[in-house]
Amino acid sequence: MSEFLYLHSLQQAMHRILAEDERAVVLGEDILDPYGGAFKVTSGLSTRFPERVWTTPISEAAIVGIANGMALRGLHPVVEIMFGDFITLAADQIVNHAAKFAAMYNNRVSVPLVIRTPMGGGRGYGPTHSQSLEKLFLGVPHLTVIAPSLFHDPGECLYQAVVRDPTPVLFIEHKLLYPTRLLRPGEHTALRIETWDTATAYPTMLVHNYERGEPDVVLITYGGTSRLLPELLRDLRDEEIRVSAVLPALLQPLPIEAMVELAGRAGRVVVVEDGVEGFGWSSEVAVRVYERLGKALHAPIARVAARPTVIPASALLEAEVLVGRDDIEQAIWQVLY
Repeated sequence: MSEFLYLHSLQQAMHRILAEDERAVVLGEDILDPYGGAFKVTSGLSTRFPERVWTTPISEAAIVGIANGMALRGLHPVVEIMFGDFITLAADQIVNHAAKFAAMYNNRVSVPLVIRTPMGGGRGYGPTHSQSLEKLFLGVPHLTVIAPSLFHDPGECLYQAVVRDPTPVLFIEHKLLYPTRLLRPGEHTALRIETWDTATAYPTMLVHNYERGEPDVVLITYGGTSRLLPELLRDLRDEEIRVSAVLPALLQPLPIEAMVELAGRAGRVVVVEDGVEGFGWSSEVAVRVYERLGKALHAPIARVAARPTVIPASALLEAEVLVGRDDIEQAIWQVLY
C-alpha cells in the first residue's frame, strides 16, 4: 500500500497550482528554499518558480493586506501563516477587508485569496503555537473555511480553493496530519470509506466500520481529529458497535445534509472539534442537527472538545488538555447508554 502522506498531497498541489495557473503567487515567512517553510509545504517552489514565491517580513497583517490587493487586481495569492496562532494578527485584514469587499461593492469585485495555516497541538510547542483557532472565523459572512481530514485529498481541496474559488478561503492544516498517510476509498480493509457529495469542490467523507445495517452512532468531526478514527472505529467494530463518521472538508458554509441523513438513521450523535469547548463548531453542528431531527434523536447530542485552558508544552500535560481517542470513545458510550 503506497505511503502517500498528507504533506505530499499539499506539496504536489502547490507545484501543480503554480505550473497551471499563471496568476498564482505565494507569500509567507521563511518559505524560500532550502528551508521551504516551517512544515515544508512550500519546499521546492521558490527554486522552480523564483518570480512567484516571495518571502516576507514578519507581519501577518501586512502579508494578508498585500495579498488582498493582489486578489482584487486579478491574481490568485496563496498566503502561508507559519503557525495558526498568528492568524489573530491578520484578523482585521481577513474579517473587515477580504471577507467584505465583494458584498460591499455589489459583487463587482472578487477576492480569490487563500490563506493556508497549520493549526493544532500534539507537538509540544506550547500555549502560543498549538491552538486551534478556526472557530474565531466561523460565522464571518462570505469567508470560506476548509479543514480536510486524512480521508480527503487535501491537495485537491487546495487546488480547487486557489484556482476555482472566487471567495476568500481560510485553509486549515492540522500539524499532526502532515506525516500521516492518507486513507482513500477502497484502500482500508477495516473501514468503508466513501464520498458523500462527489460533485462538490470540498467533499464530505463518510467512514463506516461496518458493511451492512444502520449505524448505532454517528460521529461528526473534521481535520486533525480524523487521525484518531482508524484505530477507534476498528476497536468499536470488535465491540459490535456500528459507527458512521461524517467528515466535511468545509467548516463554513456548513454542509449539513450528510450529517442529518446519517444522524436520522442512528438517532445518536457525537460531535468532535479540535478547539476548546464552547461557542464553537460542535455547538453549531449540534443545533443544526437538532433543528432538523428534534425528538427523532434517541439521546442528547454529545460534544467533545479541548479543555478551556492554555496548551502546555509538556507532552503529558498537553495530552490532558487536547482531544484524545478516549474522550471520543467515552462520548460514544455515553450516547449509547
